[in-house]
Amino acid sequence: MNRPYSNALKCLQDVSLRPTRQRLAIAKLLFDEEDRHVTAETLHQEVNELGAKVSLATIYNTLNQFTEAGLLKEVIVDSNRTYFDTNIGDHHHIYFKEEEALKDISSEELVISALPEVPEGKKISGVSVVVHMEDD
Repeated sequence: MNRPYSNALKCLQDVSLRPTRQRLAIAKLLFDEEDRHVTAETLHQEVNELGAKVSLATIYNTLNQFTEAGLLKEVIVDSNRTYFDTNIGDHHHIYFKEEEALKDISSEELVISALPEVPEGKKISGVSVVVHMEDD
């Protein structure tokens, strides 16, 4: 039987991040369930509802640390909205504007037929597509 924070602790240890109280609380919410997309604001609300008092600035810093460590992908929907995705595999997204929600699209569902010419000395490290949807 797993202890309550064992999965969160393992995630942090795997990327050599010190398991502080705040990081453990955030990692438990992010990695103990199915893959999910969160904003810093929604995660801040969830953490505080659990009784772990963590500032919004700490949430942002931790999400950025998790992203740099390879635990999360950052998905920029527009200049005002960024999501953090626990699914770090190769995939794309649909953004539903009215619901302010992201849904995964597998790489097989989206066919990219051409990419720009790559400058000398550079290589493509990834392609990320966000398809925006809104009501008629």
